[in-house]
Amino acid sequence: MTARFRKLLSDLGETFWLLPGAMVVAGIILALGLVSLDRSGTIPKWLIESPWLYSGGGTGARTLLGAVASSTIGVAGTVFSITIAALSLAAGQMGPRLLRNFTRDRGNQVTLGAFLGTFSYALMVLRSVRTQEEGTFVPHLSLSIGILLAFVCVGTLVFFVGHMAGRINVDTVIDLVSQDVRVAIARLTTTDAQALPPSGAFWRQALPITDTRRGYLQQLDDTGLAAWAAKNKVSIRLLVRPGDYVFPGAPIALVLPSAADAGLAIRDATALGPQRVSAADLEFAVRQLVEVAVRALSPGINDPHTAISVLDRLGSALCDVVPRILPSGVTLHDGDVALVVPSIDYDGLVDAMFHMIRQNAAGSAAVLIRMLDVLTSVLSCEFEAERRDTLQRHADLVLGDASRDVTTPADLTDVKARHMNFQIMRSTGPLGLIGALPPASAPVSE
Repeated sequence: MTARFRKLLSDLGETFWLLPGAMVVAGIILALGLVSLDRSGTIPKWLIESPWLYSGGGTGARTLLGAVASSTIGVAGTVFSITIAALSLAAGQMGPRLLRNFTRDRGNQVTLGAFLGTFSYALMVLRSVRTQEEGTFVPHLSLSIGILLAFVCVGTLVFFVGHMAGRINVDTVIDLVSQDVRVAIARLTTTDAQALPPSGAFWRQALPITDTRRGYLQQLDDTGLAAWAAKNKVSIRLLVRPGDYVFPGAPIALVLPSAADAGLAIRDATALGPQRVSAADLEFAVRQLVEVAVRALSPGINDPHTAISVLDRLGSALCDVVPRILPSGVTLHDGDVALVVPSIDYDGLVDAMFHMIRQNAAGSAAVLIRMLDVLTSVLSCEFEAERRDTLQRHADLVLGDASRDVTTPADLTDVKARHMNFQIMRSTGPLGLIGALPPASAPVSE
């Protein structure tokens, strides 16, 4: 149940309509409250007659509120059209999976909500205005607040134009997604020592648990599931992790020893959805960045500069991982294994970052050279032997692809020189690179 509640909160946070809808409701409530205050007669006469409040008659009030309502709903339609155009551009150039970064953008939501909220406010106040023939009633305070909201909408429109112009810039999008990666690294890694998972022989007598559902594992209540396992004196090993697809009828977990309600407990602790989300999935946040680079390297776009920018952010993320420990996914209770959840290791993380970019950059010397530079920079701050071996493996893969696909001898020589710099960095450190790097002004072939 906790997993489903988390999924509900996550889905609400990702929706585009929630904040605009709340602002519409707030506009209606504000209008009703201020009109009631105007009807109460508690506003002093001197304030009504002051230049700070609207002091006109009923006909002028209706004209004013009608102008505010018609203009705000018209601009709201324009704002919506601009947003749709930006979404289409982003989907075509940077990938449809990045659309969530636009739909969850608070600037877009607040802008649309401001216009719709002001429109609702103006309509609710307009219905209370009475001319002399109908029994005069002019809500002076409500009208004055309506004028103020109209000016707020003007400022919001100016903000929206600049905000959207920046949001469709590819470098801005890359920076926003890289922020998601940094947040995911900080949230999903730790500095505490992790328990090692038991060997495969430990699960030899375990009972497989199948699931009839289908979809991506979006939320996992690992704390609740581990507590259930400890209470029932069983050990559970999930076969999927957040972000994995659950196939109907396929095993989702192993339970040792068997427990009658294990399937129900696992079902209650997991929530599936039609798409991957980044709440507990570090690899998904990385793959969003990778998708931008892969699309930039496609023949239809052919933008190696964007791919190079993505590589820089990926290298920065690996430097953030240096002092961190990737979780093992093991939860112990009184020294016994209660729950084991598959977790991404350093090899898998680096593979997710570089494999697809390297495979799609075949023949692009500029991207391969930059990838080797990034790996060299990460190597300079990473001192764990196993992680350095992983970086070495990827550097060798880049050199192998370049030797096969880069046909220009000068470009291949540049790639080999950068690979040699990587080797020097690993063996002697940054001091060994003095004199080995090309001059800063040397051109990089593409």
